[in-house]
Amino acid sequence: MVLIASVWITMLLGVGGLALVSVLDDTLTASFDEQLANNLNAMINAAELDEVGDVRLLRQMGDQRFAEPYSGLYWQVSEGGHAPFPSRSLWDRQLAAPARDQDCRNPGKYESTQFPGETLRVLARSVRLPGAAQPFLFQVAQSSRDLDRQLARTRTIVGWSLGVLGIGLIIMVGLQSIYGLAPLRRVSDAIADIRSGRARRVNAQFPVEVEPLVAEINELLAHGEAQSEAARRHAGNLAHALKTPMSVLLGEARGRDDPLARAIEAQVQVMRRHVDHQLARARAAGRRAASTARTPLWPALEAIARTVGRIHQGKVLIDLAGMRDAAFRGERQDLDEMLGNLIDNAALHGGGRVFITVETEADMVRILVEDDGRGIAPDQRNRLFERGERLDTDKPGTGLGLAIVKDVAELYGGSVELGTSEDLGGLLVILSLPRAFQGGQPDVQPRAA
Repeated sequence: MVLIASVWITMLLGVGGLALVSVLDDTLTASFDEQLANNLNAMINAAELDEVGDVRLLRQMGDQRFAEPYSGLYWQVSEGGHAPFPSRSLWDRQLAAPARDQDCRNPGKYESTQFPGETLRVLARSVRLPGAAQPFLFQVAQSSRDLDRQLARTRTIVGWSLGVLGIGLIIMVGLQSIYGLAPLRRVSDAIADIRSGRARRVNAQFPVEVEPLVAEINELLAHGEAQSEAARRHAGNLAHALKTPMSVLLGEARGRDDPLARAIEAQVQVMRRHVDHQLARARAAGRRAASTARTPLWPALEAIARTVGRIHQGKVLIDLAGMRDAAFRGERQDLDEMLGNLIDNAALHGGGRVFITVETEADMVRILVEDDGRGIAPDQRNRLFERGERLDTDKPGTGLGLAIVKDVAELYGGSVELGTSEDLGGLLVILSLPRAFQGGQPDVQPRAA
């Protein structure tokens, strides 16, 4: 807006300035020529013939410069058979006669450069005086220095004036854009607050021109929440509806000992894994779409560590370290599901030690889960994210843990990476999640072991 307005203002002021300068130039030139014409008429009216037939003036010309040598203002009367009758200002010089094709019966204007370093604007007229046998040529000349100075001064004033006017208009357009678009920037900030979990709706007061936009945004948020809730509810209903017949099939298959029953049991287990995975993903997707929550990480880690410790009857030592006040921008249930799967896997497949570290980086929070197990070869790590894929078949499990963690993390804009623990030698899982801030500022606390 500012750029377009600046170009348009510059173009209009440029065209207007050229037109104004042209008009002023014509006006000043016409005024200059009118003054010459007045002097020429005054000289003609004061002229008469003396006893010997020469021209003389009955009265002196009013402008004092005609009496000052080389003053820049001159007059002269000339006739073919007589010596020229010049003004004192010409001193030892004479005005040249106009070109032969110049018609001087009426006042004629022309430029003359006969004097070195001085351009003259000359007005000439041929007049037959009473009693004269031949017409006399009356000439009035003035140096164009004065006219050039006036023209240059006028152009400078016009240029500065239009320049200041243009700068002022552009500044006004800029201020108008800044303050006029400020409500839209506030709307953008409010939407950022909603996305970061600091608000659920756009609640600030806005001008009446922006209120319809704010109302539509709030309606869209409400509609999205309703759709997410409906989708989550339908997914849950479908999953529960499928679980009942699958349980019946599984019970019937387990009561028989034949190849068909074993095949049915295996396929029902596969179906159950898929249903559990999709149900967990649907719940997370529904909560993510409607979530503006802020969940502290440390209490969730402590609770899960205690639960996993009790499940393994004290055979696993879990250490926590890092940023105690770091927070996750999402729901507590989804955080518990991701951390529970990671910590339980580390306790189940490790050698008895699990080390968990919380770090923050810009707008992300990272949870590092390390164990002292055998680890996983780099070429086999991607297989762990596939549904139902297990590398350690000696331990119980469904093979859905890391797949669910990956899906839920990606729903929130996070990620899961696998590596090797430098301290414990086992598997390192790095869970990156969006970071929540308190009051718009990062949570900053010293690291605590």
